[in-house]
Amino acid sequence: MVQKSSIWFNKAIDLAGLKAIKLMGLSASLEMEWVEIGPDFLKMKMPVTEHNIQPYGLLHGGACCALAETIGSVGSFLVIDHTRFFCVGMEINANHIHPVRNGYVTATATPLHLGKSTHVWDIKMVNDEGKLICVSRHTVAIVNHHKIK
Repeated sequence: MVQKSSIWFNKAIDLAGLKAIKLMGLSASLEMEWVEIGPDFLKMKMPVTEHNIQPYGLLHGGACCALAETIGSVGSFLVIDHTRFFCVGMEINANHIHPVRNGYVTATATPLHLGKSTHVWDIKMVNDEGKLICVSRHTVAIVNHHKIK
């Protein structure tokens, strides 16, 4: 079997290194945590709690978008050379397929496109039983340091 080449700028990045990247703000508030890193994918999970449900007791669609934006943005962060580039979210969409009331939602992000100026991530989210609950696409702009003032 041929092993896939890593897409990550730091070829030695592993789960411990990924977990060392401090999650702050909304990602921390929603209790997101890293699950796995592979040569061309990331996995992250988020619990369904009273902090991210909507009035019907279902996982809020915005929480799924926050999970997708986090995993896609960190994916781009791991691909670029930080001495030369920033990565910033440009667009996100999500299709909510199946409701979730409890447990965890696990997102897997894989790149659809890793270009010089944009990255596009495909993010699939499943519940604890592995049922697809949301699909998202996240576009990230890659910007040279000297262009941001």
